[in-house]
Amino acid sequence: MFLGALGLGSLGGCGYNDVIDRDENVKASWSEVQNQYKRRADLIPNLVKVVKAAANFEADTLQKVVEARASVGKLNVDASTIDDPAKLRAFEEAQGKLGGALSRLLVVAEQYPDLKSNQSYRDLQAQIEGTENRITVARKRYIDSVAEYNKVVLRFPSSWGAGMRGKKERPTFTVEQAGIDQPPELAL
Repeated sequence: MFLGALGLGSLGGCGYNDVIDRDENVKASWSEVQNQYKRRADLIPNLVKVVKAAANFEADTLQKVVEARASVGKLNVDASTIDDPAKLRAFEEAQGKLGGALSRLLVVAEQYPDLKSNQSYRDLQAQIEGTENRITVARKRYIDSVAEYNKVVLRFPSSWGAGMRGKKERPTFTVEQAGIDQPPELAL
């Protein structure tokens, strides 16, 4: 009986339950990241329809948005993505391409007064801008929850509890360095 109580007490002292708490926080924040990216992807077909209706709009810019959205849709994103650095990087790269294509589309659209005056376009633009802000917040929360999780997994004595659960350090989002200091180019 004494050994059983001692064993249970040592499990609490080794962070066994803290690992579970932090793991669940990471999963919940990851779900919110996915939710916001899906919201953005769902808005894009409507934006493309409104922009296509504008005469003489650059087909190449529009095509890049459609292709980037399609590549995001082809990704198999599941719970294992947050534990696999390669999958997370592929997800991040596809979302980055979509975000970049969308930014270029919005910048180019500024050259079209008829499009800018279209109420549907303005509504969609506001929704997309709001969604981009939500994505930023969701990514920040995810990064924070991964940092807290990794601290529990890596610190002694909670690293013992993590080891008992088979939990390891998780990768997180990174900042794409290429072109980060350059705004989207305006096609004239």
